[in-house]
Amino acid sequence: MLSVREKIAYGLGDTASNIVFQTVMLFLTFFYTDIFGISAAYVGTMFLAVRIMDAVTDPLMGYLADRTRSRFGRYRPYLLWFAFPFAAISVLAFTTPDLSESGKEWYAFATYALLMLAYTAINIPYCALGAALTTNPAERVSVQSYRFVFAMLGGVMVSALTLPLVDFFGQGDKAKGYQLTILAMSLVGAVMFLLCFAGTKERDFSTDDSSGNLKAATRALWANDQWRVLSAAAVFLLTGLVLKSTLAIYYVKYFLGREDMISVFVTSGVVGNIFGVALAKKLADKMCKVKAYIRLQLIAAALCMAAWFIPAEQYSLALVFYIAWNFTINMGTPLLWAKMADTVDYGQFKTGIRTTGLVYSSVIFFIKLGLAIGGALAGWLLAAYGYRPDTAQSEQTLSGILLCFTLYPALASIAVAFVMRHYTLDSQRVAEISMSLQHKHSGT
Repeated sequence: MLSVREKIAYGLGDTASNIVFQTVMLFLTFFYTDIFGISAAYVGTMFLAVRIMDAVTDPLMGYLADRTRSRFGRYRPYLLWFAFPFAAISVLAFTTPDLSESGKEWYAFATYALLMLAYTAINIPYCALGAALTTNPAERVSVQSYRFVFAMLGGVMVSALTLPLVDFFGQGDKAKGYQLTILAMSLVGAVMFLLCFAGTKERDFSTDDSSGNLKAATRALWANDQWRVLSAAAVFLLTGLVLKSTLAIYYVKYFLGREDMISVFVTSGVVGNIFGVALAKKLADKMCKVKAYIRLQLIAAALCMAAWFIPAEQYSLALVFYIAWNFTINMGTPLLWAKMADTVDYGQFKTGIRTTGLVYSSVIFFIKLGLAIGGALAGWLLAAYGYRPDTAQSEQTLSGILLCFTLYPALASIAVAFVMRHYTLDSQRVAEISMSLQHKHSGT
């Protein structure tokens, strides 16, 4: 059994990651369009283009982490090495140099690409570390529940403090305000990565030289059919989640007409996230993780579709449905990440090769692909519906914002539920695989 102290230390790593992840989801598109002055269509294309790079860098990072040997372990050292570089690049991404229109576009592309590279270098080893803490299936859900409670605390910090800090630091200069705000939050995040490094311990559960060669490891990964299911689900999940989260600011400011309540709205959603992930283990204790996850996705879809009928003047009702959606969609998050660790065991059981870093890095690639598709769709759809920054929007644009915030994310959740019907690692099967691997590891 892992101590509560170690679970908290591990969770702090995702508090740090979410300072950037939630900022990208909630504010980066708005920052680019309304502060830096880049077109929404370009922003959408840029988000998607950077994912081409991730198709190479993410698996390579996972493979590199699997092959790393140090006195700190395979995955922990990267928290130490990249904590402060990650913070510095985050600040660059939210810096607005005085450039021409094309210069701004190239600067945004370069700094966003660097940000995603730094995120890859620190987040993939961090995620893989979760599978190196314990082999106990129930403990894995507990670890991920702690992790995502602390992740959502990072989200609360971002959603509640970003805009007030922008006003405080900027004193009317929003560009300066964003830069100094990200500087402050990134430094806090760097310290949390170091606390995660210091407070966790890697345990090696491999029964072979899992480093292998890249070709053999990749072949073993592809033979893992349950990994393929999770990867497909990750794309649909993040596409819908990011589309809805990105459009939240536009929905509140333009459709509901309550710009003064943006921080309250997005922060309340993150509070819903926290309660959802905190209750995930209780749900997993009562029913199969796979069945629970599918039902949560269908409930989330229903909540999104119901929100389409809420009139613009019903701010409070819209807020209630947004909190309920965040609660539901994020109750499934620890279950999804626990299933990734189960998939690592399944792959080793099936092929004899343990590819922890490759499994996590490749699923994270598909998560980031969904992140990019969701962000790209947000930019493209805003442009298609005639969005003009910081002006009164047409009826067509308002209707488009409503569709993007409600019905389109619902379709994504339905797609996730359909894909997860093909995931066969239920609780009984996972327990059998875990027992078999333990016997092999002990030589009995």
